[in-house]
Parts: sequence; structure tokens; C-alpha cells
Amino acid sequence: MKKITLFFLLVFTQITFSQAKITETEKLAATCKVWGFLKYYHPKVVKGELNWDQQLLDILPKIDKAQTKAEFSLILENWIDDLGVVPEIAPIAIPKDVAFFDKNFDLSWFNNKLFSKKFSKKLKFIEENRFQSNEEFGMGFDGFKNVRNYFDLDYNNKNSRLLMLFAYWNVIEYYFPYKYVMDQKWDLSFDQALPSILDAKTETDFYIALKKLTTKLNDSHVETSIYGMSGRGSNFFPAKGKVIDEKLVVTEILGDSLAEADNIKIGTVITKIKGKTIKELILENRELICASNEDKYLDKVIIPILRSNSENVEVEFLKDGKYETKAMIWTNYHDSHRNEFKKGAMKKREKFKLLDNNIGYVDMGVIKVRHIPDMIETLKSTKAIVFDMRNYPNETWKEISDFLNAQEKEFCKYTEPYLNYPGRYIWTEGRKCGFENKDHYKGKVIVLLNEKSLSQSEWTAMCFQTAPNTTIIGSQTAGTDGNAIDIDFKGFHSRYTGLGVFYPDRRETQRIGIVPDIEVKPTIKGIQEGRDEVLDRALLFVETGK
Repeated sequence: MKKITLFFLLVFTQITFSQAKITETEKLAATCKVWGFLKYYHPKVVKGELNWDQQLLDILPKIDKAQTKAEFSLILENWIDDLGVVPEIAPIAIPKDVAFFDKNFDLSWFNNKLFSKKFSKKLKFIEENRFQSNEEFGMGFDGFKNVRNYFDLDYNNKNSRLLMLFAYWNVIEYYFPYKYVMDQKWDLSFDQALPSILDAKTETDFYIALKKLTTKLNDSHVETSIYGMSGRGSNFFPAKGKVIDEKLVVTEILGDSLAEADNIKIGTVITKIKGKTIKELILENRELICASNEDKYLDKVIIPILRSNSENVEVEFLKDGKYETKAMIWTNYHDSHRNEFKKGAMKKREKFKLLDNNIGYVDMGVIKVRHIPDMIETLKSTKAIVFDMRNYPNETWKEISDFLNAQEKEFCKYTEPYLNYPGRYIWTEGRKCGFENKDHYKGKVIVLLNEKSLSQSEWTAMCFQTAPNTTIIGSQTAGTDGNAIDIDFKGFHSRYTGLGVFYPDRRETQRIGIVPDIEVKPTIKGIQEGRDEVLDRALLFVETGK
């Protein structure tokens, strides 16, 4: 009786599977995963024996016609069979010195309800007998497996748009080290992007849809630029600013005469632009700006907020508790940033200097390797050195850390793709700094950081943290560490982080950034009074120890 019941259950299951309807999103999402998996795993595909992009374009019309799960699964199964026999080489030995980092790795989709058990087994067989690569991961790594093939696609064609979407989605799926800390699953991001990709009426529509997808990486390295499209416009406000308490506060004047004409000064507070509050402007840009954390997002959003398609811009200011609206004329980049082009208008930044009370100061965004010997000679006898890293350093980490450290220390560890098992990451040897140095610096080491401290700034801060008596002062950093991989196409350019960076004890830095020992953020009042509140707090700490 039990055997009869089991038989009918199996028959019923097969009938249900063969008749079950399937949606377009389900078909394309599954096809994207299968195509990407075979691109990186199937020996013939990886060796370049097949035009794999053309294979996708050829299979898409068949996928489009599939009405049921059974029809869909059979198309994919026949596709794999047509590729030829995969030589059986399993089990593939993993070197003893390989330590996997597997938070990113997930091939559980093999058991997708859309696939027959037979097809799922074929996928598993290919995984176990995958192509073994001699390629080494490095700065020139090309996750697209020939990015030039995608340089000039016709995005007025729906299937070409799908090809680009599939290629990009799979590069991130297999070769983005921080996929596991995204706000949402990468699968869901595909599903959300697909309708706009399919419905794009122009190339620009497609680029915008893809740009929105890139923001889902939650990675401050990501900048997706659309060529020929000026974003929020080609007219600019003549100053830089910072968002504080949902207001925009002017922090730097870029065009003296234009700013003076509208009585704009450092500390001027803006509450509305074109009738929209700063809060509303922050919200409307979220789909187009990628950032690891909120502090970095608020830094990045300033650029589109202070740009306009039109010259005539109505701006509301807040001064002495009263609101005032002005009709401003915003101008082109050259005029609005005239200080950059006017000799003597930009205040020259000192590479290093001696402050009061025998305290040294180093501007890490200006000082270069050739300046380090003079810096050391000038500041070696100070009771403290403040390293201002609210900027982007010039690869001076080694020379400075040699001066700060008494001995060699490891300051970071890396994860990188294990190219013989795509999607898996391995721990690799990190970096060390310092050496046995009895003449190392004996005073306090202070590092100033904020949301503008990105990538090399954060990495260098990790390096300086190995020195004795180091204190981090400021606020959350950009939260994106590791090399940035740039990908360039005819119509747009994007980038993403390609290497995982951790502390030696494997604490994470992505999205978190470098956590300050003493948190300090600028205030509107402090900016208006011309004070650097972060530096002031550092000087107080040097004198009081708290």
C-alpha cells in the first residue's frame, strides 16, 4: 500500500511540475544565474571555446516562449547538454594552506523549484568538476572575462540590455567581496531592476536603471557616471557645504565674487532649494547615489543638491532665526569655481607645521613621500603629532609608520577571490608596517578622520593604529576599503571594491569604517565661528589625556 501511495505521489509531483506556470522575472532571474555559473565554471566556456554572450542571445527567445516550469527546465537542460561532456576530475583537492571565507558563497539556488532534479544534478556535477585556473587575482583582474566585449552594445535592443545586466550582476555575484553586507539580497536587487531594464525606451533609460542597480552594492567606492549626461545639471552653487541637522551649511567658498553678491559666507545655512527642503532633496537622491553608510551618503549627496539644470535657482536661507528666500543665478563650473583658476584665491595648505605647546600637525592630503624626512626632523621632538586624514593620502603610510613604530606589526588581512572556485573567497597574507626601531616616535599619535576618509585613508589609519599611544578622533569614515576595480563602457563607467580588508583579528571594516576613540562632529555654530572642532578636541586630548 505504501509503495502504491508513493508511486502516485511521485506521478502527481511530476504532473504538477510540468504544468506549473512561470513568470518572466522567474525565468530571467534563473537564466541569469545559470548563464553566469556556466561562464565561470564550465571548462569549455571558461576556455573561450564558445561565444558565450552569443549563446545567451540565442537562448533568450526560447526562454521567452517557455510557459511552464517543465518547458523552462528542459530548455536549460538541453543547453548544458549541447555544450558537450564535462571531464570528470572530482574530487578536486583544496591546498592545505587555503582558508576559506565563505560568507559570500551560496550555490543553494541549484535546487530552485523551477529546475528539475535532473537539471540540478547536472549543475552540481559541473561545480564538482569545474575548470581549474592558473590565473592570479590582481589589479588587472577582469571579472567580465573580456570587458571589451561589452564596451559598445546596442542598448536599444532588449536582449543586449539583458546581456549587460546578466554580465554585471554575475560579476558582483562572484567577485564583489562585500556582497554579504549589502542592505538587501543581490537576488532581490535583480528582480527590482529587471522591469526598468526591460522597459527602457532609450539608452539613457537603460543607463539610469543600471545606475540604480549599482547603488544596491552599499559600497562608497561605487561611482556610476553616465557619459553625456550631466547629472543634476551644469550650473553650480558657488560653494561647498555639509549637511547638519537636515540643513546645508556652507563650509568653503568656491567663487568669491558670486558668493559675495548673495552674501554667502562660510557658515551660511540653506534650508530649501527650488522649494524643496534639504530633507526632501536627500531623500530624492537615494536611488542614484551609492554609499557604505549614512555619513558618506550625506557627503556624496551634496554634489547633486548644489547643481541645477537651470541658471535661475530659488534658495531659502536661515539667518538669526529668520528665513529669507533669494532668486540666485547659478553659473557654469568655471565661473562658480573661479577660486580654483584665480591665482592666490585658494589658501595654500601646509604639509606639516608646529602648533602651539609643542604639538605637530601633518596634512596627509598634501604631504608626499619626498617631504617625510623634513617632517620627521621638524616634529620628532614634539609631545604629540596630529595626522589629519580627513582627505586622501599620497601613499606615505610606510615612511610614516616606520617613524611611528618600535617594531614590525601586521595591520590588516585580506580576502580575495579563489579563482579555482568562483564565488569563494580565501584569507590571504595581510600587510605589515614598521621595523625594529629604537628611535621611533615617543609622543602621542592622533589621527583625525571623518566621512571624507575613504579607502586609502582608512587603510592608512589602520596602519597608524599599530603605533603605541594612537588615538582616533572624529567621526565615522566612508566604510570602503580595498582596491577599486574600474569598468568602462561606451556609455557609462562604474567601479566597485575588489578586495576584502579586515583588521588582523578579522574584524570587519566595510560599511563600518574606522571607529573613532573619541567621536566629534562639526556643529553649525562651530563652522560659523570659524573653528575646527575636531582639531580643537584633539588638542584638548593631548593636554588632558581625555
